[in-house]
Amino acid sequence: MAQREKVPGWLQAEREYADELERRGTIPELFETSAERHLHDDAQLYKGGIYNRSLSGVIPPADPGTYETLSYGEMRDIVRTLAAGFRDLGLEAGDRVGIYANTRMEWAQTDFALLAAGCVVTTIYTESSPSQIEYLLNDPGADVVVVENEELLERLLEVEDKLDVSDIVLIDKPQTHGDRPDVQTLADIYERGQETFDQETYQSWLDERGPDDLASLIYTSGTTGEPKGVELTHWNFRSNVHQTRRRINSTDREDISIGTDTVSIAFLPLAHVFERLVGHFLMLSSGAAVGYAEHPDTLSEDLQLIRPTTGASVPRVYERIFDTMREQAGEEGIKRRIFDWSLDVAREFQQATDPGPVLRAKHGLADRLVYSTVKENIGGRMQFMVSGGGSLSEDLCRVFNGMGLTVIEGYGLTETSPVISVNPPDDIRPGTMGVPLVGVDVYIDESTVADKEFTGATGTVGELLVRGDNVSEGYWEKPEETDRAFTTDVPESALSETDPDEEGPARWFRTGDIVERTHDDFLVFRERLKQLLVLSTGKNVAPAYIEDRFATNDRIDQVMVIGDGRKFISALLVPNFERLRRWADTEGIDLPDDREALCEDDRVRGWVQEAVDEVNEELSKTESVKQFELSPHEWTAENDLLTPSMKKKRRNILDVYADRIDEMYEAEPEKVDADD
Repeated sequence: MAQREKVPGWLQAEREYADELERRGTIPELFETSAERHLHDDAQLYKGGIYNRSLSGVIPPADPGTYETLSYGEMRDIVRTLAAGFRDLGLEAGDRVGIYANTRMEWAQTDFALLAAGCVVTTIYTESSPSQIEYLLNDPGADVVVVENEELLERLLEVEDKLDVSDIVLIDKPQTHGDRPDVQTLADIYERGQETFDQETYQSWLDERGPDDLASLIYTSGTTGEPKGVELTHWNFRSNVHQTRRRINSTDREDISIGTDTVSIAFLPLAHVFERLVGHFLMLSSGAAVGYAEHPDTLSEDLQLIRPTTGASVPRVYERIFDTMREQAGEEGIKRRIFDWSLDVAREFQQATDPGPVLRAKHGLADRLVYSTVKENIGGRMQFMVSGGGSLSEDLCRVFNGMGLTVIEGYGLTETSPVISVNPPDDIRPGTMGVPLVGVDVYIDESTVADKEFTGATGTVGELLVRGDNVSEGYWEKPEETDRAFTTDVPESALSETDPDEEGPARWFRTGDIVERTHDDFLVFRERLKQLLVLSTGKNVAPAYIEDRFATNDRIDQVMVIGDGRKFISALLVPNFERLRRWADTEGIDLPDDREALCEDDRVRGWVQEAVDEVNEELSKTESVKQFELSPHEWTAENDLLTPSMKKKRRNILDVYADRIDEMYEAEPEKVDADD
């Protein structure tokens, strides 16, 4: 990272931070070091009454609806034994193994065990269709697949004859497939390991794998085109663990750290690189305890039971937390007025350099009336939360931080293991993705957006290029895709003192993201390069900027802005149907029960139009939403309109609503402004 101003104190502290864990090595070595240091500390928290675990004889039982703990020593024994069992099954160093399961303690144990056995872990989202499963196992040439339960196994077996998988391992006990010789349970693997484990042999498996060996293939979410297997080495992951620990643990804030006092909640897919690094490798290498939520739908209950001090999530979850806060405040009356006032106080407090006594008094009162309840609703002990996997609304981030709920937004990609930048705890700036981590170099290629303007941008804008030890070498068996993703055409002036010694020109990864770099090195996401809308008038519009304006609007649940090649901006909107029903009841309006009919109702469209008008007040004429269509269905990963990490699959959404979009543009506004 280029130094352009006096180095702030927090950055100097980060550069000088001495981390005894920070050395070149593999992920299994890092886990072994952590387990040895924290043998009797809690490693995993798991809920009873959910799964029919095959390892129930190994993992102590938990009463239904309660959480029990597994220590680092106990987890290490399971990991070692499973590693020996997988080796006894016939797996060898470099063999690819798929994990097809929801986020749970056995996912984490299996991951560490396979890596210790020298295998390469490839991940499969549980929402994957049979054809996607076929691709995600055949493309890497997986030898074995670990499957959560028989429900997912049935989906796998739909393409059984197209797979070259020798063995299937079930995490839960089977009910109907127990007689198949190629279907074993995790308990069977554990029993194999009990019979064959040898400490010296186990250590030899760790020793034969090096930092530059392939650890995992994580497939891109496939918002466009065929997923590509991103090759991530042990050092890609481990270096990113070290880089992220530096950013968090070098802070002067006593309320923020990652260590033995940390309790994290895990509910995002471990198949996704964000949870895998931040909620898994980072936490379990730092001596933290990880509590596994039963399901995203039970998150409110699990937060109360786990009482975490930290957790990672995507913007969609923070939006839902905010929606719950607003719903609890009611539609009107004194309670709602107090809530709205408290939000204004939070915004003012977050932006104040030195809050005076009056503002502090207001904040204290708002805390007693509103903020404290919100904090209790997420467990009462939350020190900080991390947001990634998408752009978080600036206003939402400001409100949470102003309430005293620290939300640290970061940014990264699968190809960067994933963390590139994180807001420093000592200088959190809502609306930004923070400053690049120490050891990560970035460069803004302005030529990619020449002659394009971006609302509010004051720094350098262009495609973000990045390099560092955390950056992947490329895509599995796709040399042409790899070549397109990297460049050496970066001026020497972009190189910094942190550059590694290399022979030949430096190799930079093209993120495909349009990013602004401010004068003091904070990064601001502007848009995906491929998603930038070019209107037929010649104007360029970034849809993400407009969509973020809807994040705190209580009438709109989901939004996708469109307009590429058209005369004006329009939007597809999913209304907040619960809020809509409450409004109708309050107003004495009798609305149709059918959602399709609701979306055609003129009264509903007028209600939504008020929300659109409110957002348009914050936008330029070119950015303003001139027309909209309503969707009667929420966009989800299950209906293939969101990725498993909750990003919009824009191409799929456009295909589903193609006719409505055409009709919308046939009814063009009377006048479209070519200029602001």
